[in-house]
Amino acid sequence: MKRTLYEVSEAIRIAFAQIRANTLRSALTALGVIIGIVAVTLMGTAILGIDAGVERSLAGFGDDVLYVTKWPWRDVSDWWNFRNRRDIEAENAGPINEWIAEHPDRALKLAVPSVDWGASVLRGEYRVNSIRIVGTTADLGRIVRSDMKEGRFFTEIEARGGRNVVVIGFDVADALFPNDSPIDKTVRIRSQQYTVVGVAARQGSFLGLFSWDSQVIMPLAAFARSFPIRWAHPEIRVQFDIGRTDEAKDDLRGIMRRLRRLGPEKKDDFEINSQQIIRQQLDPIKQKIALGGLFITGLALFVGAIGIMNITYVSVKERTKEIGTRKALGARRRTILLQFLIEAISICVLGGAGGLAAAGALSYAAGTLFPSFPLVFSASLVALGLGISFFTGIFSGFAPAWQASKLDPVVALRYE
Repeated sequence: MKRTLYEVSEAIRIAFAQIRANTLRSALTALGVIIGIVAVTLMGTAILGIDAGVERSLAGFGDDVLYVTKWPWRDVSDWWNFRNRRDIEAENAGPINEWIAEHPDRALKLAVPSVDWGASVLRGEYRVNSIRIVGTTADLGRIVRSDMKEGRFFTEIEARGGRNVVVIGFDVADALFPNDSPIDKTVRIRSQQYTVVGVAARQGSFLGLFSWDSQVIMPLAAFARSFPIRWAHPEIRVQFDIGRTDEAKDDLRGIMRRLRRLGPEKKDDFEINSQQIIRQQLDPIKQKIALGGLFITGLALFVGAIGIMNITYVSVKERTKEIGTRKALGARRRTILLQFLIEAISICVLGGAGGLAAAGALSYAAGTLFPSFPLVFSASLVALGLGISFFTGIFSGFAPAWQASKLDPVVALRYE
């Protein structure tokens, strides 16, 4: 055991001595590995960033919410079949909640109606356009995951009375009240004045996914005074027990079919959507990034491995007499093999470390230039990069090292 440890430590010492003696050659040899590690690290950073961005954008809506809508959250080729469906009725949330109260042991927990319309929001000389105005009940505050930066959500009394109160998103507050607190101030939407009772914390958006930052939330009755509910994309959000998803969907489908008086032979004329659909639609994007990254990574690492293998063969040739001398003095084949194998691994690992440093710098620069695109540079990517570098070194260095270990000491000593 002691001898093995000594051989390994001696091989490492010799490897780094050779790398220092041929610094430029070693750096150029490791260039392929550096490019490969940069590619695989940036690929992993982008994929993790997509996941983080989606989670951040969807965080305010909760994984435990189903959405009853007219249209599915996916691309459809037979769009005309969905166009002819009846609109979802916001009033159906009431019967769903009654069913939930009668079946407290089932997976469904709470139904909340929701409608939305695009409009401008004004305050004095300030104006923001294309803001999503959402009409709902006070129960929405119970199922969303968004925190409040200031103020509160509107109450049940305010919602039932249809009072002109609103909760505004972070970006709306920042645009309309740049130097003042919005709480208890008024904003104008169409011909109505609304009192701001709350400001949602910044949530951010990613790939166009909905965010609270550019929304205004108001009671459903107040919404109806300014916007046509029938054409305002009605939907019903239903909270459920996250561990009983299939049961929740089945129960909700049965309730909706009964409310819409659909016979057994008729198809559903509504959709039950969930956030999982959005995540599934992003999977092809991640797969394309992964395939592109793997191709570039594989090509760069293959070129780098061939370069390291070639240089290691050159090193064996240059040090043939040294190998013969060491064998004549009693060095074993394993010792010679370790010497050249560790040298190849060292070049690859150093190249991998350089690639990780370059990838980290590029990720930081990209995050600074494009703050809306989250980039995640994690410890797992560092471990992956170093692991790939290590095995690339084994692959590229084994054949030359094996050749060196098999040299006949007599022939090696006579080599010129």
